[in-house]
Amino acid sequence: MLDTSARLLRLLALFQAQRYWAGAELSARLEVTARTLRRDVDRLRSLGYPVNSTSGAAGGYQLGAGATLPPLLLDDEEAVAVAVGLRTAASGTVSGIEEASVSALSKLQQVLPERLRRRVTALHSSILPLENTGPTVDAESLSVIASACRDHQKLIFDYRSRDGTLSRREAEPHRLVPTGRRWYLAAWDVGRDDWRTFRVDRIDAGITPGRRFTPRPAPGGDFAAYVTRSVSYAPYPHRAQVVLHASVDAVAERLPTAAGTLEALDERTCLLQTGGSSLDMLAMWLAMIGFEFEVREPPELVKRIRTLAERFARAAGEG
Repeated sequence: MLDTSARLLRLLALFQAQRYWAGAELSARLEVTARTLRRDVDRLRSLGYPVNSTSGAAGGYQLGAGATLPPLLLDDEEAVAVAVGLRTAASGTVSGIEEASVSALSKLQQVLPERLRRRVTALHSSILPLENTGPTVDAESLSVIASACRDHQKLIFDYRSRDGTLSRREAEPHRLVPTGRRWYLAAWDVGRDDWRTFRVDRIDAGITPGRRFTPRPAPGGDFAAYVTRSVSYAPYPHRAQVVLHASVDAVAERLPTAAGTLEALDERTCLLQTGGSSLDMLAMWLAMIGFEFEVREPPELVKRIRTLAERFARAAGEG
């Protein structure tokens, strides 16, 4: 009986980690026969969990939405991460979930073992979030997009560009990428037949789910790197390639992720690709990074740095 109960909990945990499982794969993960798996699925159904199944050689199982909420199965690290995440969400960039986050955190802390409660309390006492003054993301929209990414389901939505222009878009959502202050969606734009990065706070409410799609490989092999490129220099009128005289690890410690992409050239130098709304802004920002640097391109930036250097020299009484 104990083995059966433990197996049912393991089965629920697998359904929480992945929505659909092929029958053969699920049997292999549980190390049981197909017949035992069917009996375990029937037990879950008798407990009120709607498990949908498909027959045949390619058949499988999927946990549907039901009236009963399955127990959430977390290990120690996951429980601490959830508690800290709920605390952050109570004052974060996702609107409409502050009160629910506090309520969920209160419930979670009641059932945490003492050893984990002490860890969470220590972390909470060290966290002092600043007031968020930037745009917020609608929690329901974020949930719809995340579900579509998981289920490989197209989305149709109205998108407001940087200049305020509204357009109707159909996209294949692949990944949500938070950068700290912003949430971005990496998606294949069906109408433009190319990859696009959408700022989630510019996606209007009223997202319409579409048909399922086959996932595509990440552009360049990495969705996070693609979003970084898209938001750090691709949208700007002025783009630069700069060699920094420091290791890539040393530079990464000082630069925010969205500031640009870094590539190690050797142990002592790295290449930064970044962008800005003006050459003056780029020149001043590079000077404030704190590392020696050489501009590879564009030549207009080199010329602008020389002009600014002469101006500073005159201001210091050296010209």
